[in-house]
Amino acid sequence: MVFIILDYLFVRMLIPVRCFTCGNLVADKYDDYQNKIKAGEDPEKVLDSLGIERYCCRRMLLTTVETIQQVIPFYEAIQKRKEEVQSELE
Repeated sequence: MVFIILDYLFVRMLIPVRCFTCGNLVADKYDDYQNKIKAGEDPEKVLDSLGIERYCCRRMLLTTVETIQQVIPFYEAIQKRKEEVQSELE
């Protein structure tokens, strides 16, 4: 799996680059999709306007969840523990 990590305005997100089923590009449309959804537009109409017709590709945008903020604390804890072990060994 290939993901794009968007890192702007201190928000990090993992976005799939391609549809897992058919392989079409979806990451390039994600910003437009999010902006229009936040503006209050109907998701069905937004996906149609972006040219995303296959239900597998629509699923990719509709079900993307921002999980990176939940993962980062575990990564930081592992790094901290690694430093502690290194200092104990020295």
